[in-house]
Amino acid sequence: MSDPNWWQHAVIYQVYPRSYQDNGHDGLGDLGGVTRRLPHIAALGVDAIWISPFFRSPMADMGYDVSDYCDVDPMFGTLADFDALIAEAHRLGLKIIIDQVLSHCSDQHPWFRESRSSRSNAKADWYVWADPKPDGTAPNNWLSIFGGPAWEWDGVRMQYYMHSFLTSQPDLNLHHPEVQTALLDVIRFWLDRGVDGFRLDAVNHYFHDAQLRDNPSRPPSDAHDVPETNPYGFQEHLYDKTQPENLDFLARLRGVLDAYPGRVALGEVGDGDRSPATVALYTAGDARLHCCYTFDLFGVRFDAGLIPEVFAQFGETAFAGKACWSFSNHDVVRHVSRWAQPGDDPVALAKLAIHLLVALKGPVCLYQGEELGLPEADIAFEDLRDPYGIRFWPAFKGRDGCRTPMIWEADAPYAGFSVAKPWLPVPAAHLPLAVDRQQDDPHSVLTAYRAAIALRRSHPALALGSITFLPQQGELLAFIRETAGERLLCLFNFGRKTATWEGEAARLTLPPFGFHIARG
Repeated sequence: MSDPNWWQHAVIYQVYPRSYQDNGHDGLGDLGGVTRRLPHIAALGVDAIWISPFFRSPMADMGYDVSDYCDVDPMFGTLADFDALIAEAHRLGLKIIIDQVLSHCSDQHPWFRESRSSRSNAKADWYVWADPKPDGTAPNNWLSIFGGPAWEWDGVRMQYYMHSFLTSQPDLNLHHPEVQTALLDVIRFWLDRGVDGFRLDAVNHYFHDAQLRDNPSRPPSDAHDVPETNPYGFQEHLYDKTQPENLDFLARLRGVLDAYPGRVALGEVGDGDRSPATVALYTAGDARLHCCYTFDLFGVRFDAGLIPEVFAQFGETAFAGKACWSFSNHDVVRHVSRWAQPGDDPVALAKLAIHLLVALKGPVCLYQGEELGLPEADIAFEDLRDPYGIRFWPAFKGRDGCRTPMIWEADAPYAGFSVAKPWLPVPAAHLPLAVDRQQDDPHSVLTAYRAAIALRRSHPALALGSITFLPQQGELLAFIRETAGERLLCLFNFGRKTATWEGEAARLTLPPFGFHIARG
């Protein structure tokens, strides 16, 4: 717990609290439920927990629309519940990282209510307001990630305000120094309560182009940060995000963190093809973010060439361990479902994935339920809660399929998540994968996760060593992790057939989705 550089080799477990454990018997997960299940997380051997937003919110975007940055929403409990969670996590040797949404908030936040009340109030410029064009249309062509223009008309101010996501999520104007100060005060509030770090949502969305220039067009593409059904991908997002002024703010934020030794800032960067360059800027030196993750491993591609290509794109950022890697989170289809083809063994696929993840250089994130090998759930339209999915149905079914309740006990009502009907259905296909079914099974995915994380913790080469990719042989990925006194050969068969690797001093045969991590 005292290592200030713990993040460099960390395994971080993401909890989506609404779906983890209901302690209040209302069908909604809460902080008390997370505390109750901390022994499960500790038994995995992870270093830290990332908790998705639990702040006061009208929940239009499941808590990513914050109406009070310094309080817990009653559906999740109280500040006292959060303090108890931190205390118990720290007792178990787990660090707590919380999600911070600083680029935007809820339109119910008192800041925005004051800002929209007039053009002359004290917070009039705390959000991105702009006059219409002479014909009454929006100030420019910027688009919302959740569909449609990124501008909403307000009849009181007779202006448009910018929203990169829902219309009820107005973008904060970080060009205003008072906004920056207010947000940094939020960071201090949670640091003073004992949190160990922050996952910074949409960190490259903090600033917009002050001149409000139009984005140039681009052909429809397979950009990672939006589904193909979304016109957002039709633009090069040169002006509505990823502005140079962000670097100074990130330096200010890092200065706040550095006053609390051992705290970490993990940024989420969604910037399409520009993500590697953005991550390099945001993590350069020791005065900005500690590390960042992107959407580069969240796609459907699954082959032996993917990892070396991504490392090459990220260059020194990846090889220095400042890129954080993950295969799933609360925004994407679970990787067992994304990557599996008909006839594949999902258990073998899940085991390969976790051993590959812990063998990569840099911190890694796991998403709740992947340690059970959970597949994506198929949610009926009438059960959807995700505004993104409702907006783009049926071409895009949204994110609820990866947000269904955690499966604890196969034979308990609602799989042990709650005694009341959960906010999302519990898929019948998930029940055989419950924790109680896998807990003592030496061949289960859960057992493999514990073993893989223990392997990383016990080998300095996996935790902090260099990484060198070897020439690809068919569907075999091979690389060396090395540090003083230890050299490990890491092999992974991405193929659906048995494959043999020919090395300088060894010849190894791996079954489909087989792997080998050993001295060599």
